[in-house]
Amino acid sequence: MTQFDKRNISMMMDFYEMTMANGYFANSREPQRVAFDVFYRQNPDKGGYAIFAGLEQIVEYAENLHFDDEDVAYFRAQHLFSEDFLEYLRTFRFGGDIYAFPEGTIMYPNEPVITVAAPLIDAQLIETAILAQINHQSLIATKTSRIVRAAQGRAVSDFGARRAHNIDAAVYGARAAYIGGASGTATVLAGQQFGIPVSGTMAHSWVMYFKDEFEAFKRYAEVYPDNVVLLVDTYDVLHSGVPNAIRVAKEVLEPMGRRLKGVRLDSGDLAYLSKNVRRMLDDAGLTDCKIVVSNSLDEYTITSILNQGGRIDSFGVGERLITAKSDPVFGAVYKIAAVEEDGAFVPRIKVSETVEKITNPGLKQVYRIYGESGQAVADLITGDGEEVDLSAPYRYVDPEKPWKNRFFENCTARKLQELVVKDGRRVQQPKTLDEIRAYVKRQLETEIWAEEQRFENPHRHYLDMSPKYYELKMNLLYETRTDNSR
Repeated sequence: MTQFDKRNISMMMDFYEMTMANGYFANSREPQRVAFDVFYRQNPDKGGYAIFAGLEQIVEYAENLHFDDEDVAYFRAQHLFSEDFLEYLRTFRFGGDIYAFPEGTIMYPNEPVITVAAPLIDAQLIETAILAQINHQSLIATKTSRIVRAAQGRAVSDFGARRAHNIDAAVYGARAAYIGGASGTATVLAGQQFGIPVSGTMAHSWVMYFKDEFEAFKRYAEVYPDNVVLLVDTYDVLHSGVPNAIRVAKEVLEPMGRRLKGVRLDSGDLAYLSKNVRRMLDDAGLTDCKIVVSNSLDEYTITSILNQGGRIDSFGVGERLITAKSDPVFGAVYKIAAVEEDGAFVPRIKVSETVEKITNPGLKQVYRIYGESGQAVADLITGDGEEVDLSAPYRYVDPEKPWKNRFFENCTARKLQELVVKDGRRVQQPKTLDEIRAYVKRQLETEIWAEEQRFENPHRHYLDMSPKYYELKMNLLYETRTDNSR
């Protein structure tokens, strides 16, 4: 069996999901419905926001969840599962509902980004796949957004495939990077699969293969005269690479009526080198020739280079983007919020000595609240079906300072969760990747405060509660403490 053989992605689960499903099946043949929330507790890199990515893959997973004969045989070989349960798996299909923020939504800690309302077994079996997609793609999209912001309008391309944690991480990482604002990728499979613009020129091996640098540059220019970007740091940037690039521009391209499109630096002091390379190119009349840089870049190194006056037109960012090196764990979790009893969902709450780990119970809604300027001032959690009337001052509760009497005035609200899967089938047309990317860009430019987008000490986005919902949570905490103290 090779990595290219067919895989059933439905088997992407933690084993305990199957043992619990078998246990639920043994204890009750009635498909009791439950609700699980997906949320996270802290923004990566101590940032002010995160970007929701990976929803399309979750919908695809839910629609296609099934078990083949070889999967059932594998579970039988574990000697843990009843034959009735194994037979049940043969015809299993996900039959629940999924509510989610639109993919690309700017999101914040402790709000339910996804809610799964489904029969208990169905809801349990999709846990790992949901978290794997959200934790990976949201992390990479968020990291890319920070890097793009640092680049101050200059193009950022994903160069990270060879440093990704595996093939899937490279491909879906490229998708997430594009959502986060990258202009393209060097990963061919991601370009083919998702329609992301791809780019790439040469590696050092091309230059080293030929007898000298000039010949290497000349041969490349003859093959690709309309798209010549030369890697100039194989031997010596200022004394060999750039002079040979200029020579190719003058002796090879200009007689063909073509221009040298760019040069790339992949090592050294990029601020110092780029300033000198820019001067040399301009002196040679190549003012339109772009300077591209790569080599272990992130938002901090890019900021430093530009603050030093680096003359750079675009960045190729690899390992620190595709692995989110500075904070490589996103930390989304999947927690039960309600159980259906007698036709109604009854709230459940997880209590912990760590305050941050106490969950928000029950079915609920999340609204983004906008001030008169159109910028988001807070997010608001309410109970499911609870009305939010902002035509008059609306009293809300800050859960960190519940004693304060606070109101939203002259504000508007947008409900964030939407139904995306009903009875196991999608109910919305998938957005294109360009639409998702544009949605992220629009939010960051017009809705999200610049103070939330700082790299250091960003403003904290408020997550408030309706008085009714806050009272529900406090009552559940009191009842849980009383019950467990008996």
